[in-house]
Amino acid sequence: MLVTNREILKAAQREFYAVGAFNIQNLESLLAVTEAAAEEKSPVIVAVTPSAIRYGGLKYLSTLVRVAAENLPVPASLHLDHGEDVKTIKECIEAGFTSVMIDGSHMPFEENVALTRRVVEIAHSKGISVEGELGRLTGVEEKTVEEREAVLTDPEEAEKFVKLTGVDALAISIGTSHGAYKFKGEPKLDFERLKSIREKVDVPLVLHGASSVPRRIIEKASRYGAELSGAKGIPEDHIRKAISLGITKINIDTDLRLAFTATVREVLAENPGEFDPRKILGPAKEAMKEVAIAKMRLFGSSGKA
Repeated sequence: MLVTNREILKAAQREFYAVGAFNIQNLESLLAVTEAAAEEKSPVIVAVTPSAIRYGGLKYLSTLVRVAAENLPVPASLHLDHGEDVKTIKECIEAGFTSVMIDGSHMPFEENVALTRRVVEIAHSKGISVEGELGRLTGVEEKTVEEREAVLTDPEEAEKFVKLTGVDALAISIGTSHGAYKFKGEPKLDFERLKSIREKVDVPLVLHGASSVPRRIIEKASRYGAELSGAKGIPEDHIRKAISLGITKINIDTDLRLAFTATVREVLAENPGEFDPRKILGPAKEAMKEVAIAKMRLFGSSGKA
């Protein structure tokens, strides 16, 4: 069944767990995520980015998700991740998305507010929930105090942003970053900032750039030729602490991509004569499913549906 992020995240906020928003690009990634959700009895957010839409086609991806959700025995949403403009938002709503994110985090505060408020007006009129973002995910390592403050979410601004826009969820920056290379040294997340934001903002809080980049997957990919030296993600104990301090939605993309790539490399290296896509992509789907199951258990959403 398809519901909005608002419904999924409010339940998570009440019961102090987080729900994974898993980015998909194709049939295999969708099956991995939805099968994991069904087995774990976990609510799930199926996320699609504008770049995935350009790759797979809006109608193809939205139809795949809606068909998968028809017989899914847990609450699921179809969510636009990092929406870039009002045009894309409208197209996704028309295609059956139940939640959208508008990312104006690169804009000055007033412009971000204006854009986000416009999207909220459009989406709420259709019963669709909206996620906004304040702060930029560039990491905080080796930055001066002034540089840190410029990219991390300001608690006072967060409170003001939510009131002015009416968003249903807020993505914040506390030191995470996108991709597989999040830190050169030790991870540094600003938990005190998170606590302060939680005290001032009552909507669900979202953590982007939170893949853990598991060492076992990196080692497997490297064993079969991948060049991933220095890849490092967010430790699981940091994720648990962030959830305990109020994070209720966590985006996962990189870990799924790494599991897919490592397994495809393994299959082709160990079976050089294989040319059946099903026998190449099938194991990759299972590897992504294992990642999704592990995340659901880590986030505390297993058994909550």
